[in-house]
Amino acid sequence: MGAHQVLAGHVIGAAIGLLYGTRYTDMCAFRAIRAEALAGLGMREMTYGWNLEMQMRAARARLRVLEVPVPYGRRVAGRSKVAGTLRGTLKAGSRILATFVRIARERRSPENDHR
Repeated sequence: MGAHQVLAGHVIGAAIGLLYGTRYTDMCAFRAIRAEALAGLGMREMTYGWNLEMQMRAARARLRVLEVPVPYGRRVAGRSKVAGTLRGTLKAGSRILATFVRIARERRSPENDHR
């Protein structure tokens, strides 16, 4: 992962901690969640912000979260179309930021606080 990805993950994780009291150390897209819990989150995002929306909604709903470290290595071949280019990074970054703002601005209510 690039330094900008690591830094962004730490910043977003800290911001979620400030908003909801849940601290995430990583924003990767690898998740395990019960189907009924996922259905209850009311997910809307269909692009780069999907994993962030899931983590924010899970934190707001006070779902039990366990982070398990998973080893990863450098990409063996090819180049990421997202993190490997300035255009991809800016596109993904703006979508992720927009998702963060949208979820953070939602009013806390029974409709968006599913368990």
